[in-house]
Amino acid sequence: MANGLYITATEPGSGKSAVALGVMEMLCRKLDCVGFFRPIIIPDPKKTKDPDILLMAAQFNLNLPYEKMYGITQTEAERLMALGKKGEVIERIIEKYNEAQKHCNFILCEGTDFVSSVAGVEFDINASIIKNLSCPVLLVANAYQKPLEDVSRLISLTLESLVAKGCKIVGTIINRVTSSTEDDIIHRIQAAGFVRKQLIYAIPDEMVLAKPTLTEVAKALNADILCGHKQMYRHARSFTVAAMQLRNLLPRIVHGTLIITPGDRADIIVACLAALSSSSMEKISGIILTGGLKPEKPIWDLIQGFSDMVPVLSVEADTFQTTVQVEKIQADISPKDQRKITRAMALFEQHINIEKLGEKVITTQSTIMTPKMFEFKVIQRAKSHRKRIVLPEGSEDRILMAAETLVRREIVDITLLGNKKKIRQKIAKLGLRMGELEIIEPLTSPNLDLYTDTYFELRKHKGITRENARDLVCDVNFFGTMMVHHGHVDGMVSGAVHSTAATIKPAFEIIKAKQKSTPVSSLFFMCLWDRVLAYGDCAVNPDPDAGQLAEIAITSAETAAMFGVEPRIAMLSYSTGSSGKGKDVEKVREATELVRKKQPDLLVEGPIQYDAAIEPNVAKTKMPNSQVAGKATVFIFPDLNTGNNTYKAVQRSSGAVAIGPVLQGLNKPVNDLSRGCMVADIVNTVAITAVQAQGSEK
Repeated sequence: MANGLYITATEPGSGKSAVALGVMEMLCRKLDCVGFFRPIIIPDPKKTKDPDILLMAAQFNLNLPYEKMYGITQTEAERLMALGKKGEVIERIIEKYNEAQKHCNFILCEGTDFVSSVAGVEFDINASIIKNLSCPVLLVANAYQKPLEDVSRLISLTLESLVAKGCKIVGTIINRVTSSTEDDIIHRIQAAGFVRKQLIYAIPDEMVLAKPTLTEVAKALNADILCGHKQMYRHARSFTVAAMQLRNLLPRIVHGTLIITPGDRADIIVACLAALSSSSMEKISGIILTGGLKPEKPIWDLIQGFSDMVPVLSVEADTFQTTVQVEKIQADISPKDQRKITRAMALFEQHINIEKLGEKVITTQSTIMTPKMFEFKVIQRAKSHRKRIVLPEGSEDRILMAAETLVRREIVDITLLGNKKKIRQKIAKLGLRMGELEIIEPLTSPNLDLYTDTYFELRKHKGITRENARDLVCDVNFFGTMMVHHGHVDGMVSGAVHSTAATIKPAFEIIKAKQKSTPVSSLFFMCLWDRVLAYGDCAVNPDPDAGQLAEIAITSAETAAMFGVEPRIAMLSYSTGSSGKGKDVEKVREATELVRKKQPDLLVEGPIQYDAAIEPNVAKTKMPNSQVAGKATVFIFPDLNTGNNTYKAVQRSSGAVAIGPVLQGLNKPVNDLSRGCMVADIVNTVAITAVQAQGSEK
């Protein structure tokens, strides 16, 4: 079952808020505990609140606090993007969305309001949010006073772009359609080949939903309400400036007209109020008096005598300024405006097949897993049960900057190794803020003798002396590994300035493999734009035999599952199925059979070529009956030469984020960094190490 739906629009004024109201009603009938979320809101929450959030919260009695129902404000999002930090905007939205998910079974997301000056930028923002929240999409289009060809073209282009970006479309609702063109416009959209399987609906234009109430007008103009407080629910269906004589004004009054006139025009005021009592005249919605001018006492006393009083508002601005402001007012659906709410829901129910749409919304699940989403989920897992991780390279700038992030975000507790004075000086020089950190100098540590004795006992059969053991244990990587071995920390991450051998050699000698038959191996999480794959082994074993390859596959599947990647194992070779022969192919074939024998519940296929493993169309030709071909998630390479080159080729050519290598098969977690790693890589690797430590406990 899906756990979210994202409503986005083709342009401003589409009426997606009214559609969202109907969708929310539909969901609440079918599901328990439905939430509402807006990724970006325009108001400053300290001053005003988002009207759509207020509407949904009040109408459906949502129990989420207001602060949990949005991701970030428009002002803050624009500031970060101007600094080139679009990724941070997405991260904040993901974090807030996942927090809301903890309290709801399903979340309806309503996209941005298209206030950006560049529509393309706004579209890209929504597409990025959709992908990272992994929500299917309901598109809302605006057909008000537009040629059908233009509406159809915009919908087709928007849908095509969303599909190209990997978004899964549930359906399209064309809003504000002229009644006579409903069938025609639906037919035009359905004629587009790529949307034939989608649901297409049209909702006719309802004037009252697009018109502001007098309450909204008064708020937008900062007006004083002189009278008619009980009539503020009236809708301003149109407006006219009354600066002419009465004989010219009266013919211009239609039902719901808002009269704008200078405050000293007593004749206009009295005539408009008199028209309310006339059975031959249309009823106005209200009067705005401009220029800060208010009726004199005799006129005011006369006004008070009218029994059917409409709102009379007073503003400081002149008539021209007021008219311009009124024209710009965008109508909302207020939580108190039950007329609009009722009408919006009625329109939705009358023109949408609720059962059909509801079923598709609930059953359509997006399979997208973006790098940001994967990183967020790993970090949340790490935070759920905080571990202590030792970083031996304590004086390296990148390590210290990563440590600040890890500590301030409360992902893990950190221990740094190195000279305390130098590390603290470096922290001050970099301007970092992370409170009190545990910093240990191996040479002066009270545990040095314990670690020396332990290493001597472990390696004395290799001819090592106690003096040699002490010298080695003083090395930060050996010391850090000893801390992990004795349980003084839960894991270690190194390699920012050390070679891979310098990082993992102590782990092989001290921590050792869980089982002698299971080789220590590595796994890279390859975060593509729409999914996460696991590659093993690309960093440790040069040429594993069939038995080792089978163990690497089983261990890799366990690691992938630990991080939310459903394991479907592809045992890679230059041949698919039984089409090829040779020593290398036979090794993979034998390893595949060993995996099936040892772990019959695992989905595994091999030998199989990479294209048949990842591409559904190729899989249909080469292995049409396979449960893995075309949808593999764990790729096991036959040797280090193939694996290391492949992961780097995919990383560099596709822009994939490669997280790793993650060492697997050790009794306790130790992981290696690339010497070219960035701060974000260190944060991710430390979080992964913490999650491995949680798994080791279990």
